Amino acid sequence: MNTLASESPAPVVSDWAGRSPEAVCQQLGSDPSRGLTAAEAAKRLEAYGPNRLHEPPPRTLWQKLYDQLKEVLVLILIGAAVISGILGEWLDAGVILLIVLLNAILGVTQESRAEEALAALRKLSAPKARVLREGEFREIPAAEVVPGDVVRLETGDLVPADARLIEAFNLRIDESALTGESVPVEKTAGELPADATQSLGDLRNLVFAGTTVSYGRGLAVVYGTGMNTAIGRIAGMLQEAAAIEETPLQRRMAELGRTLGVLAGMLVVVVFLAGLWRGEAMLDMFLTAVSLAVAAIPEGLAAVVTIVLALGVQRMARRHAIVRRLPAVETLGTATVIASDKTGTLTKNEMTVVRIYAGGRLYRVTGEGYSPRGEIEDQGEGGVRNGVVALLEAMALCNDARLEESSPASGEGADGKVSREGRKVIGDPTEGALLVAAEKAKIGLVRLREEFPRVDEIPFDSGRKRMTTFHQITEGRRGESPVTAGPFVSFTKGAPEEVLFRCSHIYQDGAVHPLADEERHQILGVAASLAEQAFRVLAAAYKSWETRPERMEVDLVENGMVFLGFVAEIDPPRPEVKEAVAQARQAGITPVMITGDHKATAVAIARELGIWQEGSQALTGAEVERLSDDELKQLAPRVAVYARVSPEHKLRIVKALQAHGHIVAVTGDGVNDAPALKRADIGVAMGITGTEVAKGAADMVLADDNFATIVAAIQEGRVIYANIRKVIHYLLSCNIGEIVAIFFGIILGWGRVLTPIQILW
Repeated sequence: MNTLASESPAPVVSDWAGRSPEAVCQQLGSDPSRGLTAAEAAKRLEAYGPNRLHEPPPRTLWQKLYDQLKEVLVLILIGAAVISGILGEWLDAGVILLIVLLNAILGVTQESRAEEALAALRKLSAPKARVLREGEFREIPAAEVVPGDVVRLETGDLVPADARLIEAFNLRIDESALTGESVPVEKTAGELPADATQSLGDLRNLVFAGTTVSYGRGLAVVYGTGMNTAIGRIAGMLQEAAAIEETPLQRRMAELGRTLGVLAGMLVVVVFLAGLWRGEAMLDMFLTAVSLAVAAIPEGLAAVVTIVLALGVQRMARRHAIVRRLPAVETLGTATVIASDKTGTLTKNEMTVVRIYAGGRLYRVTGEGYSPRGEIEDQGEGGVRNGVVALLEAMALCNDARLEESSPASGEGADGKVSREGRKVIGDPTEGALLVAAEKAKIGLVRLREEFPRVDEIPFDSGRKRMTTFHQITEGRRGESPVTAGPFVSFTKGAPEEVLFRCSHIYQDGAVHPLADEERHQILGVAASLAEQAFRVLAAAYKSWETRPERMEVDLVENGMVFLGFVAEIDPPRPEVKEAVAQARQAGITPVMITGDHKATAVAIARELGIWQEGSQALTGAEVERLSDDELKQLAPRVAVYARVSPEHKLRIVKALQAHGHIVAVTGDGVNDAPALKRADIGVAMGITGTEVAKGAADMVLADDNFATIVAAIQEGRVIYANIRKVIHYLLSCNIGEIVAIFFGIILGWGRVLTPIQILW
């Protein structure tokens, strides 16, 4: 068995995706049938370290305080306090030092909060893992997993490390923690093209640490652990981005402090020398110079700015915007771009059936998300036919998801997606949406399952693109319609083209008719039209049985079926977002969508919300990858949608917009958004559906997950920014008046017009 070199074994992820399982195992020095030996595993654990995210050495309280006190304006204020003390004005000195201390405490508190994002990220690590060692599977702490380990994955498992699949049986992985997209990804052990995209969502033969197995099982060989995983790279980007903390206000205040410091120094020297040249006493000139220095320093500036910001924080809180970093309040007022994640921010992150095609008719479905409120409306003439009920019953029975009522959501649970109304889908959100649609057709799900108990199944397979369940029909339902004609029935659900071409008949107007080729192509045309509009389309068919087959063979069960119809689903836009986007544009703010979803879906949602306008462009992660930083900077102002992007791409996009002179606000809710949230001028996380990682990286949290709240917060930020400008103008005008009076008093021989004590009071 080969031993890996001491350096990291992992090239870029697409390199692993483009190799066969055998080649990957050979590269990693691993035997897929026996795994690693205990000795080899111990050697690799020593070489690569434990499978956990690195924790940077904690900074001491004194280090954090020093960083806060070394700013120019703060040093000038400390100087003013010292001068006040020399002059015996202890109250003034104490007040100034108290202001400095309060500002330092605020800064230290924010730095401590910034560390929360990394702490929350570490919680995503799997506690245990099942690995193949010396021919036997054993459960070990996930921290002891090393490159070359063969791990077993089953439904409900948290993936312990980045790995290349060598076996996959109906495997689906929930990668929302990394990509932000709620639909589980179908996985395969097959080899991908060598030029496979860098987008994590497209790498179907790789699994990533921190993601969850939602269905099926598989075996995978580990190629990346600890910081050398996708989650680890996010942690590294967070650590790098954490150093970029200055807001536009802080930068301008620092510049003002330097300007005032230089101005005060020059005036002091000029006045002191001018006085000596005129024959004035050195002590008098020293006191005069001190007066001039005090006059040049706006001692109350930091205090007043802090008060204005604090009052703004209170007003924003009343509008459901919780500010975690005080200077970020002002930044909102200067924002010129809002770069928003799609899923959960612009959309509800709840798959919803919006169209139903049955019996040759297209129906519109109202309502949103997992709520059963809504109706099925015929888009032509006439009411809802029984073909819709038959289709939705089939969709509900050929289904592994279930709906649960729970307490009002405060976030996303480990076992399902939570609705804001407290309803949860356990399993695939796409299948959960089918159950909700059945409820809208007044179908009782519990009773339906009792009337059609499942007795067998052919699980979903990514090659077949469909699944089949076999049911017995109880006496009470038998013979009601052609669907329930026999004692048994099988339902097949999957991609329209895969289901339709295995059907010989169609169910229409309560009867079964032969399916002509012309009708088949017409149905596919309707399905294709909906797919082009970014809808996810699923079809269903049935087959009646007099006896239960001895074996559930695909060619026997999934042929000669009766076509029932199809449904179209989408993750719907949040209803208030379209108006909020329009308000943002009116305020001179450009909205941009950055998502891990497919380009067609993203553009369709962007068009509906008004983010996409005439002349807008869309870029995929693969296209971003090929652009240099300078090319991306030049192109960024014209791009409205970025699709299939990785966390690294999001970070580059934010930097490109900033390099173009924009003040960028970034919104998001997933782990994948955290580096961009941290690097942005203002990071905004969702309070209800947002992960703790996103909240820890953000400057502001939306308590109501409402995109419209961002626009309201920006309006509040602009008021605050205007107030701060007024305060600065007022204080500086007072100081300039004092400087002019003292300066010309000395030059014209009038003596000291103002004393330091008079200026301080």
